[in-house]
Amino acid sequence: MLSARAHASSAQVLPPLPYADNALEPVISARTIGFHYGKHHKAYLDNLNKLIAGRDYADMSLEGIISASVKKTADAAVFNNAAQLWNHSFYWNSMRAKGGGIPPQALREKMEASFGSVDACKQQLAGAAIAQFGSGWAWLVQDGDALKVVKTSNADTPLTGSMRPLLNLDVWEHAYYLDYQNRRADYVNAVLDKLVDWEFAQQNLKT
Repeated sequence: MLSARAHASSAQVLPPLPYADNALEPVISARTIGFHYGKHHKAYLDNLNKLIAGRDYADMSLEGIISASVKKTADAAVFNNAAQLWNHSFYWNSMRAKGGGIPPQALREKMEASFGSVDACKQQLAGAAIAQFGSGWAWLVQDGDALKVVKTSNADTPLTGSMRPLLNLDVWEHAYYLDYQNRRADYVNAVLDKLVDWEFAQQNLKT
């Protein structure tokens, strides 16, 4: 089960951060976490709950809302806010203090089979994140038996297709601008080297 999963209820809730605001310093500052989680992430939640109040969506899980609203022009705002709520919860869980390092065995073997090496996988993930034009996300996903790196724009998410998300990197400017300004590459490489939670990715593997 993907760890960012939310249960059906009349209103969605903001999952707690899996660590303290300052746990990711110095790579990501408590100030950035305060704005990113406390304001941006919460705004998606508040907007979504207003949009779905009194509608069939209100009784769906978060993934259900995403699946039901994707490609519905009239409900683009529902999709955007629901997907961003999910994407962000997944992003917080894709990192941990003192992360990085060597992935656990099952994930490492998949990475080596799909990319040739762990470093090659990290390079593809960094490349996708750095090259994403404008706002969006870079993802490590499972596609059948293979792992792939994909990128999505704005609120788009692999959840709406056949690929299974393992972890993601947020490259919206609000994720890094207070700490890195226009140096997106420095942010991406620092997260992959020092914060990425390979254990979380392995937990999401479907075996």
